[in-house]
Amino acid sequence: MPPPKTRRFDLRAFLAAPGMAGKVRNYRSAGTIYSQGDPSSTVFYIQDGNVKMSVLSPAGKEAVVGVLGIGDFFGEGALAGQPVRLATATAMTTSRIRVMPKRQMIRLLHQQHTLSDRFITHMLARNSRLEEDLVDHLFNASEKRLARTLLLLARYGKPSGPRRVLPKISQEVLAEMVGTTRSRVNFFMNKFRKLGFIDYNGSLTVHDALLSVVLHEDPDSSR
Repeated sequence: MPPPKTRRFDLRAFLAAPGMAGKVRNYRSAGTIYSQGDPSSTVFYIQDGNVKMSVLSPAGKEAVVGVLGIGDFFGEGALAGQPVRLATATAMTTSRIRVMPKRQMIRLLHQQHTLSDRFITHMLARNSRLEEDLVDHLFNASEKRLARTLLLLARYGKPSGPRRVLPKISQEVLAEMVGTTRSRVNFFMNKFRKLGFIDYNGSLTVHDALLSVVLHEDPDSSR
């Protein structure tokens, strides 16, 4: 007799249940969720939409350090005693964000083991992504870095499956994420479109074939 099927944990439904922590806030596109240097006392969960994480240097130069989507946590530094925000979080599209006070989030993590397991998995995946990003910037050319960034934005490899149509994102933001110039991003985006790897006309659609750029070895490619 086969074992009974384990019911999949629905994090979104769990957090939306009556009496759960925090409140849901709506943000318009380009709306600031919090700014670098703000007090760090809450944790956020994306129910709908996309969020851009960016940092500003003392010289005033902005760098995009990540783009998050549905099901992602952010602001979790509050749980580790981080006194202020190290980055700015901005809604890229109309977004619904659950905002959970630090104390309530800690209580939930202690009481709800399934949530705790899910949160730990999220943190391990985030750390792994940071390591991969560092290796990518050190060893890969800008064309391959752009292809990997587009695939990550399309959520390839996520348990929920890929999202082929990406949220609206400018070439300037892509250039900041990749660590190159807008002109090179424009050149490679046109190249990817001509090869059939993406459709880029208002909205951006990523096709499976773009993986071939990431897997291809080209040591002579320019950064």
